[in-house]
Amino acid sequence: MFESAEVGHRISREEYKQREPELRQALLQAQYRLLEQGNFPVIIIVDGVDGAGKGETVNLLNEWMDPRHIVTHAFGDPTDEEAQRPPMWRFWRSLPPKGRIGILFGSWYTNPIVNQVAGTAKRIALIQSIEEIRHFEQMLVTEGALVIKLWFHLSKDAQRKRLKELEKDPKTQWRVTDTDWDRFRAYDKFRKVSEYTLRETSTGDAPWHVIEGSDPHYRYLTAGTLLLEALERRLSIRQERRSSHGTPLLPSLDSRNILNTLDYSASMGKKEYESELEKLQGRLNLLTRDPRFAKKSLVVVFEGQDAAGKGGSIRRVTTALDARQFNIVPIAAPTDEERAHPYLWRFWRHLPRHNHVTIFDRSWYGRVLVERVEKFCTTADWMRAYIEINDFEEQLVRNNVIVVKFWLAITKDEQLKRFREREEVAYKNHKITPDDWRNRRKWTSYERAVCDMVERTSTEIAPWTLIPANDVEYARIMILRTLCEQVEGALRSRKKK
Repeated sequence: MFESAEVGHRISREEYKQREPELRQALLQAQYRLLEQGNFPVIIIVDGVDGAGKGETVNLLNEWMDPRHIVTHAFGDPTDEEAQRPPMWRFWRSLPPKGRIGILFGSWYTNPIVNQVAGTAKRIALIQSIEEIRHFEQMLVTEGALVIKLWFHLSKDAQRKRLKELEKDPKTQWRVTDTDWDRFRAYDKFRKVSEYTLRETSTGDAPWHVIEGSDPHYRYLTAGTLLLEALERRLSIRQERRSSHGTPLLPSLDSRNILNTLDYSASMGKKEYESELEKLQGRLNLLTRDPRFAKKSLVVVFEGQDAAGKGGSIRRVTTALDARQFNIVPIAAPTDEERAHPYLWRFWRHLPRHNHVTIFDRSWYGRVLVERVEKFCTTADWMRAYIEINDFEEQLVRNNVIVVKFWLAITKDEQLKRFREREEVAYKNHKITPDDWRNRRKWTSYERAVCDMVERTSTEIAPWTLIPANDVEYARIMILRTLCEQVEGALRSRKKK
């Protein structure tokens, strides 16, 4: 894959000086068209061989275009804060909004390649990372992003020569470190692993462009021209949403489903409730102070029908926690900033660090619930969301996040009773809105969406717990008990490892 980037590509100084002004002007015009239209973000991944001119090219792109509308991120080793989240957390937070250009200097490719070469990760880890990367980039493209991947390459002899030149010049010698020479000594292995990784991740929607980096004039013009052509091609076509070609989800042929077969008669007496509540809250408190939890974090998802008791249940959970340890994230309609990013972006931002808890009052499941029912997204969007959500949660669990998901279910009659109570009791008036009544009229559609959601996203690592919540005391105890059991199970499994 790298042969064509080792043939000695060169551009003369005269030709470079002739072509550069025109290219700069065209890039700047394309950037302003992108900003004006605001239809999609541009993500430029810059990676490759040490000494191949990655940093110089990034600096030049910022010089050629308006840097106010470019977000550049250089990724080194994860910081302490980053290391306490799943590896993709820092990249999600760096994604540019629609209309902007994001340059990622180093990316989600770096650690999988380096770890494989260094022998700190098994081959299966690289294969798994490649699969995740393909899914991630496909999601970015399907959400509308233009992904441009530039790999700057040098032959082994050219890299040795480049590193020596940089080291010899007092102005640039600081750029050559012991790590650079260590990686040079592993050049053959880096080449083999990199070539495999690029081949497996160069897709039709997000192909790799390998650029020979020995001649700066060739390097700069090639990178700039690739960017310009990709921008102009994308700006010239009409933005279209992809249609779904999958088999449609069919409703059950009888009237039974996982919601209407729950035991809504389950209840608990006041005295038993108070006794169990105190015990379970104490148990949860001890679990979050367990030394093993110091390397874990907890994400709790609360979903359910309107008036099912999510707020009251959340309060019973947080009463058991140290106020410095948890964060509640209420999810409403996305803001303009959130709409300018892929829909999972706003949830990645709120992931907790180790020894902390994040509680989502509604969550990423809005894509397959309210957005599906209200047609805020296409069928293709919510159909593909199932696998994107499962991938997201798998990344969390694999990186020491305990994921606990609750669906609070009530009957239609019980919901009507609670709606009327909210209208009649002054201090509960704020809980009822016209949207609640409107959603109630779509009860059947929401019920079907919930059943599909549970069927497709209740996995062995992040199962759904369905709570019949007609009796609020019973529901709260079941939530606390389940939460304790799942945290205990996660802590025991870590101890066994």
